[in-house]
Amino acid sequence: MENNANSGCKRCLLYEMAGKDDVIAQVEKTRKLLSEDERATDEEYKKRLATCKDCDKLIDATCLKCGCYVEIRALSKGARCPAKKW
Repeated sequence: MENNANSGCKRCLLYEMAGKDDVIAQVEKTRKLLSEDERATDEEYKKRLATCKDCDKLIDATCLKCGCYVEIRALSKGARCPAKKW
Protein backbone atom coordinates (compact mmCIF):
# COMPACT_ATOMS: atom_id res chain seq x y z
CA MET A 1 0.00 0.00 0.00
CA GLU A 2 1.48 3.29 -1.12
CA ASN A 3 0.62 6.34 0.97
CA ASN A 4 1.64 9.94 0.41
CA ALA A 5 0.25 12.92 2.33
CA ASN A 6 -0.13 14.95 -0.87
CA SER A 7 -1.72 12.38 -3.14
CA GLY A 8 -3.69 10.07 -0.84
CA CYS A 9 -3.52 6.32 -0.96
CA LYS A 10 -2.70 5.06 -4.42
CA ARG A 11 -4.09 1.70 -5.39
CA CYS A 12 -5.77 1.12 -2.04
CA LEU A 13 -9.16 -0.40 -1.44
CA LEU A 14 -11.56 0.80 1.23
CA TYR A 15 -10.79 -2.04 3.62
CA GLU A 16 -7.10 -1.08 3.51
CA MET A 17 -7.87 2.55 4.38
CA ALA A 18 -10.58 2.05 7.01
CA GLY A 19 -11.34 -0.64 9.52
CA LYS A 20 -11.47 -3.90 7.59
CA ASP A 21 -14.44 -5.28 9.52
CA ASP A 22 -16.49 -2.10 9.01
CA VAL A 23 -15.90 -2.07 5.27
CA ILE A 24 -16.53 -5.79 4.83
CA ALA A 25 -19.83 -5.41 6.70
CA GLN A 26 -20.88 -2.46 4.52
CA VAL A 27 -19.91 -4.21 1.28
CA GLU A 28 -21.79 -7.33 2.39
CA LYS A 29 -24.85 -5.24 3.28
CA THR A 30 -24.77 -3.68 -0.19
CA ARG A 31 -24.25 -7.10 -1.80
CA LYS A 32 -27.38 -8.43 -0.06
CA LEU A 33 -29.42 -5.64 -1.64
CA LEU A 34 -28.69 -7.15 -5.06
CA SER A 35 -30.70 -10.12 -6.24
CA GLU A 36 -28.77 -13.30 -6.91
CA ASP A 37 -29.17 -12.65 -10.65
CA GLU A 38 -27.62 -9.19 -10.26
CA ARG A 39 -24.62 -10.24 -8.12
CA ALA A 40 -21.17 -10.99 -9.47
CA THR A 41 -19.81 -14.32 -8.28
CA ASP A 42 -17.23 -14.26 -5.48
CA GLU A 43 -14.55 -15.31 -7.98
CA GLU A 44 -15.52 -12.58 -10.44
CA TYR A 45 -15.61 -9.99 -7.63
CA LYS A 46 -12.11 -10.89 -6.41
CA LYS A 47 -10.76 -10.87 -9.96
CA ARG A 48 -12.25 -7.42 -10.59
CA LEU A 49 -10.74 -6.00 -7.40
CA ALA A 50 -7.33 -7.44 -8.28
CA THR A 51 -7.55 -5.71 -11.67
CA CYS A 52 -8.54 -2.44 -10.01
CA LYS A 53 -5.63 -2.66 -7.57
CA ASP A 54 -3.24 -2.80 -10.53
CA CYS A 55 -4.86 0.19 -12.25
CA ASP A 56 -3.23 3.61 -12.10
CA LYS A 57 -6.71 5.20 -11.97
CA LEU A 58 -7.35 3.84 -8.44
CA ILE A 59 -6.70 6.40 -5.70
CA ASP A 60 -8.22 6.44 -2.22
CA ALA A 61 -10.34 3.39 -3.14
CA THR A 62 -11.96 5.50 -5.86
CA CYS A 63 -11.88 5.02 -9.61
CA LEU A 64 -10.74 8.28 -11.18
CA LYS A 65 -12.48 7.37 -14.47
CA CYS A 66 -16.00 7.28 -12.98
CA GLY A 67 -15.73 8.32 -9.32
CA CYS A 68 -17.08 5.07 -7.86
CA TYR A 69 -15.81 3.04 -4.95
CA VAL A 70 -14.55 -0.01 -6.81
CA GLU A 71 -15.50 -2.43 -4.03
CA ILE A 72 -19.14 -1.44 -4.49
CA ARG A 73 -19.13 -1.21 -8.30
CA ALA A 74 -17.55 -4.65 -8.67
CA LEU A 75 -20.44 -6.29 -6.78
CA SER A 76 -22.90 -6.03 -9.65
CA LYS A 77 -22.75 -8.61 -12.42
CA GLY A 78 -23.76 -5.99 -14.98
CA ALA A 79 -21.23 -3.36 -13.89
CA ARG A 80 -18.43 -2.55 -16.27
CA CYS A 81 -15.04 -0.98 -15.78
CA PRO A 82 -14.98 2.50 -17.34
CA ALA A 83 -11.41 1.81 -18.50
CA LYS A 84 -12.63 -1.47 -20.10
CA LYS A 85 -10.30 -3.63 -18.00
CA TRP A 86 -13.11 -5.93 -16.83
